[in-house]
Amino acid sequence: MSRTFQTEFEPLAVVAGMRTPFAKAFGPLSTVPADELGRVALTAALQRAGLAADRVDEVVFGNVASPPETANISRVIALRSGVPQDRVAHTVHRNCASGMEAIVSAWQSIREGRSEIVVAGGTESMSNVPLLWDSRMKNLLLDLSRQKSIFGKLRVMTRFRPAMLRPIPALQLGLTDPTCGLNMGQTAELLAKDFNISREEQDRFALLSHQRAIETWDRCFYKCETAPVALTDGTNIEKDSGPRKGQTIEALAKLKPLFEPTTGSVTAGNSCPITDGACALVLMPAHRARASGITPLGYIRDYSVAGCEPRRMGLGPVHATHKLITRHGMSLSDFDLIEINEAFAAQVIACQRAFASDEFARIHFGQSKAIGEVPTEFLNVNGGAIALGHPVGTTGARLVLTLLRALKEKKLKRGLATLCIGGGQGMAMWLESDL
Repeated sequence: MSRTFQTEFEPLAVVAGMRTPFAKAFGPLSTVPADELGRVALTAALQRAGLAADRVDEVVFGNVASPPETANISRVIALRSGVPQDRVAHTVHRNCASGMEAIVSAWQSIREGRSEIVVAGGTESMSNVPLLWDSRMKNLLLDLSRQKSIFGKLRVMTRFRPAMLRPIPALQLGLTDPTCGLNMGQTAELLAKDFNISREEQDRFALLSHQRAIETWDRCFYKCETAPVALTDGTNIEKDSGPRKGQTIEALAKLKPLFEPTTGSVTAGNSCPITDGACALVLMPAHRARASGITPLGYIRDYSVAGCEPRRMGLGPVHATHKLITRHGMSLSDFDLIEINEAFAAQVIACQRAFASDEFARIHFGQSKAIGEVPTEFLNVNGGAIALGHPVGTTGARLVLTLLRALKEKKLKRGLATLCIGGGQGMAMWLESDL
């Protein structure tokens, strides 16, 4: 049932959006740096909007694994896309919701009158997250550089041990929560136990994600939001590399648990892959779009961010969505389509069960009745991150782009895009195809 709700500020028009193909890390896009992925997405989004780069007032991108060679990566993306030097750009970081946070930051700039047309999105090259030195090796090299004589250098080198050369993957550190000591997969295992989610349920959810993503590519829906990325060898990457045609429940069942080898149920097959990719959205206030005769892709009406227990960070969408709909007197049934980012199958299923649980609502929100149902037939209807991948700084923007396009395609009005955030947060956005 559709009802009209008022927000405290003007809706944000999403004029157009585009993304690059998403590719599994260390695969097809591994040689393409994050700033180039962002440039491709921004340029394609402006082309789709019919706007020249000099019309852009500001650029905001989300990025998590900030490349050391491109500090403030949004500024680099803007300049390399032809946005004039006198325009501004900044980068935001809210872990998995960075791409969504970029949209919020753009909206804030528009509301305060600093900018009228902003390109916001996210970019991530998880292939290029660096390896780090052991701190002992770092200190040895620093001491070595300070020595003036050959004897001093030799004395320092006596401290060298081969174990110092063992690299530390920064990606592994980044996917581990320092406050609770669990990596993201371990938090999913905890939710699987909390909500009695079986391995078979997780694998069936993963299979559905692949089936939906393949069907969506086959009918060319994703092609219309994806810009090719040119490689140095003259070839182009044009499609997501993650969705598997012919994926089976039998193949998924053969995979071993990744995070709890003996008792676990979370595998590479029912988790999102580590991924490279970028997405960009062209944004302006709704009244500016109307005055310019532009028919936007859709609108953002409101958003919320909520905190939750870091060990159960996967439940962030429940907390953020409850906060959003409570503010507006809405219910889950007011949304025609829902996107919950598929960090893990166990995490999304846990959210579905938490949304529908009277007990969860009583314990966490002090209310007697559950928030509501999230039927699978209205959830992630074009597949999700288990198939497509989850470039962490990008996904929040990709959810908004895909959901608005799905609403328009199906002639539906209202959507909810939400995702969990490492560290114990959730973010949710209320989208509409028309005002």
